[in-house]
Amino acid sequence: MHFAHPYILWLLLLIVPLTVWYILKQKKAHATMALSSAMPFATLPKSWKCIVRHFLFVLRMATLACLIIVMARPQQRDSWRTTSTEGTDIVLAIDVSSSMMARDFSPDRFEAAKKVAAKFIAGRESDNIGIVVFAGESLTGVPMTVDRTQLLQYLQNLSMNVLEDGTAIGDGIATSLNRLKEGKAKSKSIILLTDGSNNTGVVAPVTAADVAKELGVKIYTIGIGTNGTAPFPTRTLTGRIEFTPQPVVIDEATLEKIAQNTGGKYFRATGNRVLEDVFDEIDKLEKTQMDVRHFSHTEDNYMLWAWLAFAFFALELLLRYTLLRSIP
Repeated sequence: MHFAHPYILWLLLLIVPLTVWYILKQKKAHATMALSSAMPFATLPKSWKCIVRHFLFVLRMATLACLIIVMARPQQRDSWRTTSTEGTDIVLAIDVSSSMMARDFSPDRFEAAKKVAAKFIAGRESDNIGIVVFAGESLTGVPMTVDRTQLLQYLQNLSMNVLEDGTAIGDGIATSLNRLKEGKAKSKSIILLTDGSNNTGVVAPVTAADVAKELGVKIYTIGIGTNGTAPFPTRTLTGRIEFTPQPVVIDEATLEKIAQNTGGKYFRATGNRVLEDVFDEIDKLEKTQMDVRHFSHTEDNYMLWAWLAFAFFALELLLRYTLLRSIP
């Protein structure tokens, strides 16, 4: 049971001082008729009415308690309501190959992508979102869910070297499509973030894009990497990782073709600020109206307590002026 005004229930504490007052009053009660001696009445049995008459006070306190509960407005939540909101099914496909450790972003491409993706997820409260990671192979990180906490925790704990190195863009799209089959929204999309070109995998990127088009799934592709050269990680003979300037090579033609064929859009992110702007633009694009049902209808449920208050009060009046009537 829920109450619209629960603070009113504190008035129930009034019953305690009223009870103390009643007990003290009974101890100080005295006869209204003066007699020279009460000895002739000492042997007479005590009437049951002397004990039952206190029941009138109990009924009055019960009436007061019921009235306080009525004023607190007990409520019942027991019906569904449907609201219209903006929502869609989205899969974030994130490249976790070793080249994502390049430091043309701060602190590197991988951490910058995680940060912006987390901000994007936190702002999509009504969406069903999944996460797919890919490198030389692809893997479902988080299936489609509306649990923002689970998604953000996964991103926070995601690290490099979880998959065989390489860039299997086609496999990443294929795995994302498999996840989107579970979604129920009319609008479905994939946000693919990569910093290279497809060099391994089972499914060709264009073939995966054709399947996405048939399924009505839009793909937004993001090529992450500055123009020119960037510090890429390389492992020395001693096993140490050093960063050496290397040319940034992104297969923009393929990424743009994937986006165009599916009705999406290609973006080139050359820095942290640009990457944030890209996700902001996608955030504005990918929103559709959908109905969401909520079990949150509230209904007043005080009539039982009102009838009980009336019954206790009526019973007190009936007993006070009939069976337990006192003579002044």
